[in-house]
Amino acid sequence: MNREQRYALAHRALESCIEENAEGTVILVEGLRDEAALRELGFTGPIEKLNRGWPIDRVVVFITEEYGSCIVLMDWDRTGGRLQKRLMDSMGSLDIKPSDECRRALSKAMKPDTMCVEDLPSFLGEHNA
Repeated sequence: MNREQRYALAHRALESCIEENAEGTVILVEGLRDEAALRELGFTGPIEKLNRGWPIDRVVVFITEEYGSCIVLMDWDRTGGRLQKRLMDSMGSLDIKPSDECRRALSKAMKPDTMCVEDLPSFLGEHNA
């Protein structure tokens, strides 16, 4: 898959995710810069941050009680992969089925250009669409 095809895949994944988010589905990201990047890309709905000084289990309970489910969008580097797995497993143990489709598509489309949510606007922003 060439760069143009990969970026088209990333745009489709983001468009779907933006639509779900606009309808009220919360996006769970690692931190402030990830949230800022998603806002720059057009996300208008709720976005929650994992890095808020809480243990992961508390964040999972908060998301579950506040929203019911979410789209988990950690970076696709090694640390992000570990966080993603832990979040998916923790939510699954509470009978919550979070979505990781957007992350899987972005990971496939954006490697090796970037491994981080916060870098997406520089590759996929309006000027590159």
